[in-house]
Amino acid sequence: MIKLDILAFGAHPDDIELGCGGTLISHVKQGKKIGLVDLTLGELGTRGTPEIRLNEAAEAAKIIGAEIRENLRMPDGFFLNDEENRKKIIQIIRKYKPEIVLCNAPTDRHPDHGQGGKLVKEAAFLAGLRRIETKDDGMLQEAWRPKAVYHYIQYYDLKPTFLVDISGVMDEKIASYKAHKSQFFDPNSTEPATLISAPEFLENIKGRARYFGQYIHAEYAEGFILDNYLGVDNLFDLKTVF
Repeated sequence: MIKLDILAFGAHPDDIELGCGGTLISHVKQGKKIGLVDLTLGELGTRGTPEIRLNEAAEAAKIIGAEIRENLRMPDGFFLNDEENRKKIIQIIRKYKPEIVLCNAPTDRHPDHGQGGKLVKEAAFLAGLRRIETKDDGMLQEAWRPKAVYHYIQYYDLKPTFLVDISGVMDEKIASYKAHKSQFFDPNSTEPATLISAPEFLENIKGRARYFGQYIHAEYAEGFILDNYLGVDNLFDLKTVF
């Protein structure tokens, strides 16, 4: 079984790429093992089909360099933060034993994003409780709690706790989310227009990365939100711009 350094969750198949694809690609280049988990197939989306979206997700995972990509097939738009779904997340976390978990924004325009972020964060804590029993291939799993859970930023303009420089991998980030081509701008598409299929949507994603980058003297950056405190052993480990 693969042990992962970072496990990223998204409510829909393109959430991870848009929110934290650059950070994941950067860490793969540093030798880290990362995995991707989609909660739903995005089957309520206006464009594409579940089958198309699965194929696009697989292509995006190759671009990112992910070790695995799984889909938990929760109902798009209607999944709950309940015992059944918490245990699905717990099982995945115990299976891959990530040190860090990345998940959806704590609140966002699409209700699945906030719901997904809360579900994953709470399940990550519960995964460390040994009295909660889960199985993988019929075998009882050991308890495992990641060291940290970070929320990536999505549609809403949320204030990040910290920023990650993705200047050297922005082109690859763009390629990863453009792999979800059924969802984004295509002048030849006959499907209905949506907020994210507008040509300016992807330019706005790039613009936000440029906006975040200026605060750390980088060309591009991605922002993350932490609900509790960051700690360091040495003040010089903090990268700040004065």
